Amino acid sequence: MVDHDAAIAAALAELDLDAKARLLAGRGMWSLPALPEIGLAPLVMSDGPIGVRGVRWSASDPSIALPSPTALAATWDPELARRAGHLLAQEARRKGVHVLLAPTVNLHRSPLGGRHFECYSEDPHLTGEIGTGYVRGVQEGGVGTTVKHFVANDAETERFTVDNIVGERALRELYLAPFEAIVKQARPWGVMAAYNSVNGPTMTEHAGLQNEVLRGEWGFDGCIVSDWFAARHTARAIRGGLDIAMPGPRTVYGEALAAAVRAGDVDESLVDDAVRNVLRLAARVGALEGVPAAVPPEQRPDRIDGHALAREIAHRAFVLVRNENRALPLQPSADVAVIGRAARDARVLGGGSAQVFPDRVVSPLDGLRAALPDVTFAVGTEINDELTAAGTGFALRAVVRDADGRVLGEEALPNGMVQWHGDFPEGVRYDELHSVEITGTFTPQDSGKHTFGTKGLGGFELTVAGAVVFDGEHSADGRDPFDVFFDAPVPRAEVELTAGEAVEVSLVNVVPKTTAALDSIAVGLAHRGPQRDAEELLDEAVAAARAAGTAIVVVATTDRVESEGFDRTSLRLPGRQDELVRRVAAVNPNTVVVVNSGSPVEMPWRDDVAAVLLSWFPGQEAGAALADVLLGVEEPGGRLPTTWPTQLADAPVTRVSPTDGRLHYDEGVFIGYRAWQRAGTAPAYCFGHGLGYTDWHYESAELTAPEGPDELARITVRVRNTGDRAGREVLQVYLAVPEADAVERPARRLAGFASVTAEPGATAEATIALPRRAAEIWDESAGAWRLIPGTYTAETGHSLDDLRLHTPVRAT
Repeated sequence: MVDHDAAIAAALAELDLDAKARLLAGRGMWSLPALPEIGLAPLVMSDGPIGVRGVRWSASDPSIALPSPTALAATWDPELARRAGHLLAQEARRKGVHVLLAPTVNLHRSPLGGRHFECYSEDPHLTGEIGTGYVRGVQEGGVGTTVKHFVANDAETERFTVDNIVGERALRELYLAPFEAIVKQARPWGVMAAYNSVNGPTMTEHAGLQNEVLRGEWGFDGCIVSDWFAARHTARAIRGGLDIAMPGPRTVYGEALAAAVRAGDVDESLVDDAVRNVLRLAARVGALEGVPAAVPPEQRPDRIDGHALAREIAHRAFVLVRNENRALPLQPSADVAVIGRAARDARVLGGGSAQVFPDRVVSPLDGLRAALPDVTFAVGTEINDELTAAGTGFALRAVVRDADGRVLGEEALPNGMVQWHGDFPEGVRYDELHSVEITGTFTPQDSGKHTFGTKGLGGFELTVAGAVVFDGEHSADGRDPFDVFFDAPVPRAEVELTAGEAVEVSLVNVVPKTTAALDSIAVGLAHRGPQRDAEELLDEAVAAARAAGTAIVVVATTDRVESEGFDRTSLRLPGRQDELVRRVAAVNPNTVVVVNSGSPVEMPWRDDVAAVLLSWFPGQEAGAALADVLLGVEEPGGRLPTTWPTQLADAPVTRVSPTDGRLHYDEGVFIGYRAWQRAGTAPAYCFGHGLGYTDWHYESAELTAPEGPDELARITVRVRNTGDRAGREVLQVYLAVPEADAVERPARRLAGFASVTAEPGATAEATIALPRRAAEIWDESAGAWRLIPGTYTAETGHSLDDLRLHTPVRAT
């Protein structure tokens, strides 16, 4: 048996100051440098959380694309999250990745958060349990995780500079809580420090939260890595507990850190502490020679079929929020009109760093056509008047040339975007690179005027069908080029094309060289199809709906609504989708609406349709899973992990924009359903809501003694399936405070949950631990957790608004 601590100490002793400082800085976008003198291989990191992209944004190495984190949380199943982790570890090992930059466990503080699709829930307990399962799964596969973004990174507006002013009690009871649960239950090998500041210090320099709370109180023994470009100051970062500054090589660590030690600004012992943490991570993932990995190959989970798991998670995540007169499931012989642009051009994942490139995408239309004998389709309405990255119909590659026109290298592209950050195609060096050409063919689906455009900076020459249609430049106008990356593409030209007739396309970009922290290229060819008359599209959809037995309307957000980099400004569906649903429902009483969004949207037509199914961003097997659920092959297994408002104006917490650089969390501990109950306003659909295809009777809930000091009690819940088909039920237990409670706190909070299955007429039961923390508050004056004694009520049921059993629980 090798002593890891002894091996790490021996390796550390072999390193001089320069090597140690170099190890703490990225050698590029995704990896740390190798140190052959101690047998250390380069540690490779990659974005998640729904797939493993690897170190390149490339079509040549596709990734499994699982449903969004909001979808995974909607399963209310930590074991399923664990299996997702097993798959992602398998994908990471296949791509040579040691550390996955996931999961994201920030909370849904406001429904306007632009990146909420990448987070789990508004509730810290549900978030902590799903995150625990995910981290356990990935690390059981021998791959590290970095739980992110530590902490209070709950919105995108001014995210690099905002100072979030959060009361100590809210910080402990809400925002730190999922991190604490995951650290204590899953022992993650990494945590990512966020961009934002909390009550003054930026998180990459926050000694109070990183050294005292994370490492000191919770016993975290892993690595703290900065979010990309978040580390700003050498001495303050190393004193604040930051181990790794990413990316590199131009960063505040490396040479700058060694110089700070020699100047007396930093004690070398702090560098040694950080290096130990990095070497421990390397040992765990098997990157330190002579030290066995934490999980040997023979102990890793069995190989998983990624397509099958993606499909399973999707149908387990779909939330059926309305099903009047049992409109669903459909009969196998149903004649169906499928309506909506998103039904054909599926949006299966969110925008930003969560993006991966799957080997295939099954759209809702594809899935339903494969499952049903009679399916018609109508676009209905356009949902985005902006251009998007060239996709359907394009076959593209990138060709890189030097200033003399010599080809340095080339690479196939998954779409019209080139995104190379520190890693370039074989044979390409950044200092030699002069231009990048995106070139190939485009075969239109529709005849008419097609709009082409550009994304990125520098000089552009755009050629379509042999003609130069744009020759010009695009500059940053003094803005940060990183911010420009999130801008919409710029339209450049309209070209008349004929459906089915392929044309050659080319976009040459003369790349502007920068002095940024990383050698990087981001450029794109954008496209928008012919814009047909809006009324004509709506009329076609109405006609198709009128002629069909069932109308299935797929509505969606776009990557200009939900993405990393910006927050939402409203909860309305883009374009005329609301009008489309109303018109279809007016002519077909059997209208089923599928909502393809990563987080809540307003649904003003929800009471006028037969059924509403929330699909989140459902991953690459979207259409197959949708057909399973609509036809009753599988049950819609999801429950809401976050409250859905009727309208934005009803939401208790909406502010995401700072004032003078500060965002005050004035709502304290009242976010999500806690705030809705305090306000006394009814949402469209409450936390925990979701319908299945069978019915359940809650028979009993019996308390038993706790099994440890962290529990108040255990409760065994028995339910009976009173329907006519097998089903799954999520048993939810909320702890309600005593009626005469003198402490200002939420009226109830989620204390535990479990899933059960049963055949028709059969019973099932589960025992759920009720944590002591559910009856505690953070006492700011004492700086400690304090139990509030009294007689609480364990309320058990189907959702927050459907609680059927009430059991007294004494807290002493």
